[in-house]
Amino acid sequence: MTLYQIRNFIDGKLQPGNGVAMTTLNPANNAVLASGFESTAGDVDAAVKAARKGLAIWRATPSAQRARVLFKAAQILRDRNDELALVETRDTGRAIQETEIVDVVSGVECLEYFAGVAGSITGEHIDLAGNFAYTRREPVGVCAAIGAWNYPIQIACWKAAPALACGNAVVYKPSEVTPLSAIAVAQALQEAGLPDGVYNVVQGARECGAALVEHPGVDKVSLTGSAQTGAKVASVAAGGMKAVTMELGGKSPMIVFEDADLDNAVSGAQMANFYSSGQICSNGTRVFVHESVKEAFLEKLVARSKNLVLGDPEKPETQVGPIVSKAQFDKIMSYIEIGKKEGAKVVLGGDAVTENMPRGGYYVAPTVFADCTDDMTIVREEIFGPVMSVLTFKTEEEAIRRANDTEYGLAAGVFTRDLSRGHRVVAQLEAGTCWINTYNITPIEMPFGGVKKSGVGRENSRAAIDHYTRVKSVYVETGDVEAPY
Repeated sequence: MTLYQIRNFIDGKLQPGNGVAMTTLNPANNAVLASGFESTAGDVDAAVKAARKGLAIWRATPSAQRARVLFKAAQILRDRNDELALVETRDTGRAIQETEIVDVVSGVECLEYFAGVAGSITGEHIDLAGNFAYTRREPVGVCAAIGAWNYPIQIACWKAAPALACGNAVVYKPSEVTPLSAIAVAQALQEAGLPDGVYNVVQGARECGAALVEHPGVDKVSLTGSAQTGAKVASVAAGGMKAVTMELGGKSPMIVFEDADLDNAVSGAQMANFYSSGQICSNGTRVFVHESVKEAFLEKLVARSKNLVLGDPEKPETQVGPIVSKAQFDKIMSYIEIGKKEGAKVVLGGDAVTENMPRGGYYVAPTVFADCTDDMTIVREEIFGPVMSVLTFKTEEEAIRRANDTEYGLAAGVFTRDLSRGHRVVAQLEAGTCWINTYNITPIEMPFGGVKKSGVGRENSRAAIDHYTRVKSVYVETGDVEAPY
């Protein structure tokens, strides 16, 4: 298999980091996938300085020209879809049937959407009875963006597109677990005509991220990661009064009412737990099912889920690939054991799988726990793997109360044929993104983000413009100025 190189992209040039050696492994077989060097504080400083230089050029670039660059970069990435999908599969372990239709495509759609928005970023005129005021939307400045390992190229584009459309410069740090596709985004932007220094990539782990967040030349921090990491990063950013967008973890509820179409509800639960091997922050891992349809729901769920194809993610028939790393694999397996010990009933999976799997890979069978209670560890804590907890409820009020009984608030779903009930329930759910009769659909046109410990701010849609611009107010006096003294 190809051995990839881990590189930085600073001021328009690929270059190695100057820190300690780093390697990444292919989670499908534990083989070395990529090698290189982490970034030092000096590398980060060089990237931020390049960004500040590029910022002066880019913020003065007409919005129509910014849009042309983003549109062209989108087309370049679209043309490389198959090549980059394979990179994503090798980097993350996610099935090629997913990455070929989701990862690059969703990133491209984000670039195209914000290219279309760029020319409509305007302020407002305020009539003040003879005098007037107006507002200007101006770029925030240099944005530090820190990505997660589950959807690398998508997250890179979700952060780059609105930032660049608004005239900002970016220094992006991908996860050290999945470092490869961020460079593809940088190269596409450069080929499309982005000035040097406007989009930079630094590679590395926690020390690299800390140097980036702490750098005085950074004006804003956007992070996708765990709630624990988000709290630390936000705290550091607050010390420099830097703006933040935090897209963090969740333990989201999915509520299945007695009148729901159970086939659709099962599909939603599968998408909310097993897609991407369960490694999605918005997953609906607490599935609340009305007690009157519990047995029918579980019967359909198990019958369909036991046929999911687990295996080598590069094979087109594979539906569920390996877990991204040994550390994550060990975490998931420890939660499964805790679930068993605390009395939850395993009705599907519950084991690691080695038979007929590539040697060395980290494979976990799609797992369903029934007879769960709200106080169980697997119901309270984010697992980030293919593990579903099924609970039962009696009344609508009970379902809402228990669904909200969590420190997280990223997402939620409701399945019911009664649309009045659907709207009534989601209005009471403490979550930033909700679905009625589907799950995990996140079009670029819709804001995405959470409440409580699931984060602050919103990504995607026009809502993101608020987080990548500053509003400047200008008052204009049309007459004489009289002083009171």
